[in-house]
Amino acid sequence: MIRRMSLWFAIVMMIVTITGCGQNAAAGKGGIKIFFSLNEADTFRQTLVDGAAEQAAQMGAQFVMEDAQGSIEEQVAQLKRAAAEGYDVIICSPVSVDIAVQLKMSAGDIPIVFVNSCPDEKHLEAGRYVYVGSSEQVAGQFQAEYVLSKLSGRQELNVALIKGPASHSATEGRTTGVKRTLDASGRQIHYVFEDSANWETGQAQQLFELFLRTGVPVDCVVCNNDSMALGVVDACKNSGIDCSALPILGVDATADGCEAIRSGDMAFTVYQSGSGQGHAAVEAAIQLVEHGSIKDVEGSTEDGKYVWVDFERVDSSNVSNYGK
Repeated sequence: MIRRMSLWFAIVMMIVTITGCGQNAAAGKGGIKIFFSLNEADTFRQTLVDGAAEQAAQMGAQFVMEDAQGSIEEQVAQLKRAAAEGYDVIICSPVSVDIAVQLKMSAGDIPIVFVNSCPDEKHLEAGRYVYVGSSEQVAGQFQAEYVLSKLSGRQELNVALIKGPASHSATEGRTTGVKRTLDASGRQIHYVFEDSANWETGQAQQLFELFLRTGVPVDCVVCNNDSMALGVVDACKNSGIDCSALPILGVDATADGCEAIRSGDMAFTVYQSGSGQGHAAVEAAIQLVEHGSIKDVEGSTEDGKYVWVDFERVDSSNVSNYGK
């Protein structure tokens, strides 16, 4: 398994993609050296890495990515190596937001752009430790607004929630956005099922099959990502339930999620631009190195700690524009 391409080869190549393990991009000697530590590869995160590599090549930066494969110990070791090897800046999708302090200590004096999973704000610092991603509560808000509109004739709703891992900021943000919007609607909201499937299709299928055996009525299923929503679809099909009659919602607008919307199996998803986050992360990284600030990056906040990449609503009316 190739963990890293040698520097001389990286200089020759504009973008080299290595599935699952490493990815490098470089353009010209003397470019800013960017190290990207990915928490764990999946379909969505690959779009993030590809976007970052593409942007690094366009901006003449040297780019190396390594996959921590879900291991805190490996991610910490990666950041220590990046510090020892003289990288200028680190982009990090943390395995757990709870290890932000450990990651910062491992990086030494190197600035970090956290991406896609946001540590607590107390761990961010303008000009040194910043976050690039999408405002997760907005994704949950969009899901809840769709449910309220789709089921507008009902004053009482039974809602099932399938969540991501507790260690990921998107889980808390998306779930909070859903609940806050539903609870503020003035309707009676009953959360009849709520559990974590850790972003995984198989786990979501198993959980929802267990729930269906209880016989508790449910009006919609809101999932923190598309992969879990597709697991719910599989569970419904195995139980003889017509998915078009039970709104199933996800987030990410993956190719499979969008195909499920086109077929009528899923009702709604929210587009999260992995490539957009990757582009913005590299722009922020380079701005930190060159100017000590992210103020010139599109979507940056006045406090200099965040760069926001917008979410977009996706349903049957516009799904043809997504998932390609």
